[in-house]
Amino acid sequence: MPFGRSRKQPAPLNEAGLHNYAIKALGRSMRTESELHRLMKARVEPGAQGEAIVAAVIARLKESGYLNDQTFAETYARLRQENEKLGARRVRQSLNQKGVAAATVNEVIDARYADINEEALAREHLERKRIHKPANEKETARVMRRLVSAGFSTSVIYKILRHWDVPDEALAALDSVEIESSSEGNVE
Repeated sequence: MPFGRSRKQPAPLNEAGLHNYAIKALGRSMRTESELHRLMKARVEPGAQGEAIVAAVIARLKESGYLNDQTFAETYARLRQENEKLGARRVRQSLNQKGVAAATVNEVIDARYADINEEALAREHLERKRIHKPANEKETARVMRRLVSAGFSTSVIYKILRHWDVPDEALAALDSVEIESSSEGNVE
């Protein structure tokens, strides 16, 4: 599309049209109530009437079982833990960003990660990402950043690095790396 031309805005949808749109959106990808609300809001007329239509469609989807944040959070956490080998902190952060209620997030994460050996999960994550024992300080910092961004605690990261016989001087130098990574909300 050449510069200067804008794409024509589609006509606002009525309740039936918005319901069909929402069903298709949910068919493409699981979504939270918050995410679906944001998508649908762009497809209705602005103002109170549009909000009423969105609220009605969300209520209908929840009633019919198509939209359930609890189920979404449980499935999301299970898939991230089993497939991507992510730590609890990373999954918690992602669910919060997706608009799942804090109480639901806490309940799901506590249940999902209650009996998980975090160190074993971190080792599986490293194996999945094909990350091996670091050869120098720079690689050690990289491994630590990857594990922090994957949601693992500092104590687990240090256990893994000590198991690899990383020198204590390199571990001491990493304290600033861990602080930087966690404050940036680094996500890979």
